[in-house]
Amino acid sequence: MSAGQIAALIAAGAFVVLVLLLAIPLLKLGRTLDEATIAIRKAHESSDPILLGANETITHVNTQLERVDGITANAQAVTGNVSALSSVFTATLGGPLVKVAALSYGLSKAVRARRRKQEAKAAAPARRRKK
Repeated sequence: MSAGQIAALIAAGAFVVLVLLLAIPLLKLGRTLDEATIAIRKAHESSDPILLGANETITHVNTQLERVDGITANAQAVTGNVSALSSVFTATLGGPLVKVAALSYGLSKAVRARRRKQEAKAAAPARRRKK
């Protein structure tokens, strides 16, 4: 064996060692990718029921929102009716009611003033007698 052949054998051995050293990480990487593929597949399979449940929930929520929208529209109509009724009441009875209240206040004030005058007149002769 010549020196070139020995060098070729050493180079071939080093190449085999290099291939073996690189094959081990590649095999481990292949297993890791297989496990990742299995995990993704399981996640996909388990996400279908979750998505179906979410879809049903959203449908139910939309139904409830439509009901709330109807209730809100009815409440708005009632508010408008109450506002119109109060306007009619104010226009019809508000003015006369205020006038009646003012008249009763004025009459009660006048009656009190007259009573005070009468009491003052009745008290005046009694004061003169005491002197």
